[in-house]
Amino acid sequence: CDTNGGTLPHEVSKIVLEVLKDIPGKNLGIHAHNDTGNAVANSLAATLAGVRQIQGTINGLGERCGNANLMSLIPTFFLKKDFSSKFEVNIKPNNIKKLTQCSRLLDEILNRKPNKHLPYVGAAAFSHKGGLHVSAVQKDPKTYEHINPEEVGNTRNIIVSDQAGKSNILSRLKTIGIDIKENDPKIKKLLEEVKDREFIGYSYDGADASFELLARRIIGEIPRYILINEYDVSVKKNSSGKIISSAKAQLEVDGKKIVCEGEGNGPVNALDNAIRQNIDKLNKYSKYLKDLKLVDYKVRILNTGTEAVTRVSIESTDSKGKSWFTIGVSANIIDASFKALIDSLDYKLFKDNAPASL
Repeated sequence: CDTNGGTLPHEVSKIVLEVLKDIPGKNLGIHAHNDTGNAVANSLAATLAGVRQIQGTINGLGERCGNANLMSLIPTFFLKKDFSSKFEVNIKPNNIKKLTQCSRLLDEILNRKPNKHLPYVGAAAFSHKGGLHVSAVQKDPKTYEHINPEEVGNTRNIIVSDQAGKSNILSRLKTIGIDIKENDPKIKKLLEEVKDREFIGYSYDGADASFELLARRIIGEIPRYILINEYDVSVKKNSSGKIISSAKAQLEVDGKKIVCEGEGNGPVNALDNAIRQNIDKLNKYSKYLKDLKLVDYKVRILNTGTEAVTRVSIESTDSKGKSWFTIGVSANIIDASFKALIDSLDYKLFKDNAPASL
């Protein structure tokens, strides 16, 4: 047990070899803490030295800096030759394709935001942004990917930004299932739209759902679902000193106007509740949106002053365990939040093949 997490890999190897003089490897295990960032490395070193049991946790959860991350150890034993050729792991090979799902499911159960930078299973583990990087990955994925993302249930992510070239756009469109010719004028229009939007504050680096909606709208694949005619948000303090936020929104579905009202912990939550608590009023869309859940909300002030531009990012999820990110930008934080929220609703409806509004 490396209880204080301060032992280094070469020291672990030396200690294990010494202990093996009196105790067989089948009776030895390694319990590593991550205080020096070496919990996984120490576990691998101990195994190579002769230990035959590894203790770890999903996503490396544990006291202080955490424990050895099983989401890194398991695929290493299956996919790295130095380990796969020497050791057997009591896990069915096909099950490692469920590692990413397992990692994110635990975070969902614990109601915590997934660490996108986790090896193998993180959302950024196979993300590529620079034009040269993307071009290289398309020609030979091994230049920037040490394994096939699908082997652990993850996916490649081509990030679109104002610095992105046509290759980035085409690759990203292909990833989300949009088949379009390279010389289609809509590609140029999309690229220009991305650059114009990022100039005023948008960033699609972490808002894949909003980018997909933007692309499909330009291409003409997104129908109109819920029309938002107007909304009103107010914040007041009552006589007992409690801050109350309330929202009222006028929606339209199939030509029918629907008024939704709600309260919440802050104006954005109130606006979200106004729509969510009146889901049954949305007629044919109610069954698609009942399991929609807002799990994270971030605000970033892009410039200083009283007329500062605000960028809002929202993470949403549903009962299927799917999660997506949307974004909104405006000089008004409520308006920015509303744009991100509406994108979240539209994305959910599109992915669930909801019918268009009449």
